[in-house]
Amino acid sequence: MVKAGQVTKAASESNAATYDFDFRNWHFYWLARADRSYLSNLEPALQRHELDIAAWRVLMILHARQLASVSDLADHSITKLSTMTRIVQRMSKDGLVICAPNEEDRRITMVRITEKGELAGKAAWGEASRIANSAFEGFSPAEKRQLVSLLKRLDRNLANR
Repeated sequence: MVKAGQVTKAASESNAATYDFDFRNWHFYWLARADRSYLSNLEPALQRHELDIAAWRVLMILHARQLASVSDLADHSITKLSTMTRIVQRMSKDGLVICAPNEEDRRITMVRITEKGELAGKAAWGEASRIANSAFEGFSPAEKRQLVSLLKRLDRNLANR
């Protein structure tokens, strides 16, 4: 008799024969591990600048765009809208961003990076850049471009499902 949580060798072999799967060769396993490793390195580096991952993402998006809606920030930082609203409110209190209603549609909140936010982002960028350089050690510029291209295509394929 097999107890809960136990699998006999025969049952395990039978399941393995049913489908060919080895997590060590699963693309999404490695994507998730790489992301977790990156965030595990980035988190303490950002804490030295009194930022967290969520604030970092917002600052990097706003650095590139200067102005974005809360929903755009949520989309680009892969965060739920309700969570992003709280993040932006906290960052506003900290003086990193300024929020104002959209002039055309006052239901939309627009977010702009402040000088303090730019300075915090620039300081944290040095840490993030160091981590990225270490992560991509041994990668050629062409390999890095190819990786971005492949990940974009993967995302498009998944988004179109």
